[in-house]
Amino acid sequence: MNSFFRYARRSFSSSAKAYPKTFDKILIANRGEISRRVIKTCRKMGIQTVCVYSDADRHSMFVREADESYRIGPPPTNKSYLDMNKIMEVVTKTGAQAVHPGYGFLSENKLFQKMLADNDVSFIGPPGPAITAMGDKLQSKLLAEKAKVSMVPGYLGAIKNDKEVIKISNEIGYPVMIKASAGGGGKGMRTAYNDKEAVEGFRLSKQEALAAFGDDTIIIEKYIEEPRHIEFQLLGDQHGNYVYLPERECSVQRRNQKVIEEAPSMLLDPETRHKMGTQAVDLARACGYYSTGTVEFLVDKNLGFYFLEMNTRLQVEHPITEEITGVDLVEEMIKIAAGHPLDFTQDDIKINGHSIEMRVYAEDPSRNFLPSIGFLKKYQEPTKHENIRIDTGVQEGSEISMYYDPMISKTITWGQTRDEALELMKEALNEYVIEGVVDNCGFGLSICNNEAFAKGVYDTSFIPTYYPEGFHGETLTADDHHIIAITASQLKNIHESENASLGFTPKSFEKIFVTIDDTDYQVDVNPLTQEYTVGVVGEDETTTISMKDFSYKHNVLVNFRTKEKEHGRRDHTLQFTGVSNELDYNWVYKGTRLATRVYEENQFSLKKHMAPPKVIDYGKVVMAPMPGAIIAVSVKVGDTVEIGQELLTMEAMKMQNLIKSERSGVISAINIKEGDAVPVDAVLIELE
Repeated sequence: MNSFFRYARRSFSSSAKAYPKTFDKILIANRGEISRRVIKTCRKMGIQTVCVYSDADRHSMFVREADESYRIGPPPTNKSYLDMNKIMEVVTKTGAQAVHPGYGFLSENKLFQKMLADNDVSFIGPPGPAITAMGDKLQSKLLAEKAKVSMVPGYLGAIKNDKEVIKISNEIGYPVMIKASAGGGGKGMRTAYNDKEAVEGFRLSKQEALAAFGDDTIIIEKYIEEPRHIEFQLLGDQHGNYVYLPERECSVQRRNQKVIEEAPSMLLDPETRHKMGTQAVDLARACGYYSTGTVEFLVDKNLGFYFLEMNTRLQVEHPITEEITGVDLVEEMIKIAAGHPLDFTQDDIKINGHSIEMRVYAEDPSRNFLPSIGFLKKYQEPTKHENIRIDTGVQEGSEISMYYDPMISKTITWGQTRDEALELMKEALNEYVIEGVVDNCGFGLSICNNEAFAKGVYDTSFIPTYYPEGFHGETLTADDHHIIAITASQLKNIHESENASLGFTPKSFEKIFVTIDDTDYQVDVNPLTQEYTVGVVGEDETTTISMKDFSYKHNVLVNFRTKEKEHGRRDHTLQFTGVSNELDYNWVYKGTRLATRVYEENQFSLKKHMAPPKVIDYGKVVMAPMPGAIIAVSVKVGDTVEIGQELLTMEAMKMQNLIKSERSGVISAINIKEGDAVPVDAVLIELE
């Protein structure tokens, strides 16, 4: 069964398998990569697909790939993807017999499920009562407690005001987690270590919850320190059959949102896995659940585990479960919704290998992971490989819009061992070519190279612990500089040969100078042997490096192999991200962005006469760290502010962000007001 499942999942596009009768036509009430994912399974099952789209998505890949596509409104979600009436109109118009909600948007909306049921349209997901019970954190915890699921200490009533927040938080004991009862995806969630943070977190969580879910009910529970976030995928049919699938580890998170997931977890032993999976199934039975769902737990270092929440939908990270089991979860959802029983049992589910998923986002890890919007001027995915899966909704030229989640793709790798999957992930992240927006590939690569992560010894504090100031690139060594210097020399000569083909006088330099981080390197090139001798200008010590198998793809991606006395044979991948002028060459190497200056000998002799780059002091202004909308301004002109004082609140990608002062001073100008939309780096406030 094990090998069959895995091979079958690899054959997504195959129509050779016989599928039971389900639906003739399914509408997908979502967008982007998850819409494409559902289309792929529907196509292999012989089911027609209908997509809906907003104006912002009119050129998207999923719109073209569906059998039918219909516009439902302008970009804001409340006027498009959350507008149940408009979606229902398309369902009626097209004769779709079922709706797959994907994740997010209406996927856990009990009113939408009821609207479909009232119109004899199947909802490809759980029944309404289960959505109600599990979709609300407060009710789900009460039900979980009744089902004897292990619980986190906390207060299961709704919190009314600041005074109550402080009282309950102190009774539970800091630190506490303050979160929206109707929440998910990290929204409406704050950790507090004292009374001040509790009150602030309560206010922000209520605001975010009301904006995102239309419900500002807040609950408080004990924050388990050094926890690992482990979740169990389950499947249940309408005939009372249930299975749990191997767990996923989701402990690498920023802003309470997952970044890297893997399956299975390195922490669990078979006994704990069975206990947790069994409790997940018990909870599903208790609420009459069917379809796919995910029960999330916090697990401490002693393997004590505590119920966190249940997500009544397909999860973003579902591919890694598919990779190690071979079960097509979307297929199972469709068959269950059509009334078919599961055709496998718990004994059939085995763990085959290891899988890792990295969420590639348009976000800036150096700016607290704030979103980056814009057009993908260049977008090239990693080299195709049978064990690398890319789930994406974008292509070169696509727009990363301010209206939606800034995910670019999900990169999924599989290996017989964790080490194999991890090495493949490193290769994949190294090969992504993304220009036009800031991305987190370098950050993901850094995580994969982190010693603790490589050993599987980490918890949900991983990012705050190892990246307390965000990710600003790795610190490159002298050896790294040598590799960059010889690569720059090779490209310098390639560019000169390209100029010759345009009619310019041909040149080939055998002595090239490269400036990296204020250090000048001399590179002597032997064009016959492809040997490069590199050293710091003015110093006697040099290193000789042989270069082989040099390739330069998409005018960006550089791959080659080197041989040197100290390190032996090594493979290298760099990205050349363009030139600012004839001298300035820009790179990404080991996830780090850096600029170099590349001179031929005559140019280098004039370097001392060149003006240094101009340094601009931005110390007296507060700039927008991301594009977004101004929710509130907390100061006025003439106010004296201190370091850390709240200045304003911005909303971006449905998350509210406090902007605080990084220096003391007097407010001299406020250039924005509540309701303004601002671009990244806009000057918001000026200080004297």
